[in-house]
Amino acid sequence: MFGGGLARGLVKKAVAAAVAAGAALVAVLFLGVSIFYALALVVPALAAAAITFLLFALIAAIVALIFLRGEGEDEDEEAEPTGLGERAFMLFRERPILGTAAALAGGWIFLRNPALASLVAAAFTEKSHTGRRR
Repeated sequence: MFGGGLARGLVKKAVAAAVAAGAALVAVLFLGVSIFYALALVVPALAAAAITFLLFALIAAIVALIFLRGEGEDEDEEAEPTGLGERAFMLFRERPILGTAAALAGGWIFLRNPALASLVAAAFTEKSHTGRRR
């Protein structure tokens, strides 16, 4: 319907990612509930809730520090992105709200004109011929 097999594959990947994210959310929620009820056997319910909250806040802070540890060190060494895909990735990385708005606008345009979606998909999958000689 929208670009043939390329769009179908993207939809399948998006559905799989959504299912995995939902399963992870449920797993984390029930881990928190299990910790709370285990602590509630030893301490009062209010203290168990506070300890569970502090545990998950500490885990979130550690994960954030691990992922943001080396963020600002290699920004000077990065070269200017050359391709359209690299520029889109840099836009999402540096300005996620603007990138999301651009993606939604692009999705709306593609829904209104599926031929344009096929044209863009073909441009992204086409191999570069600049390095070849005959």
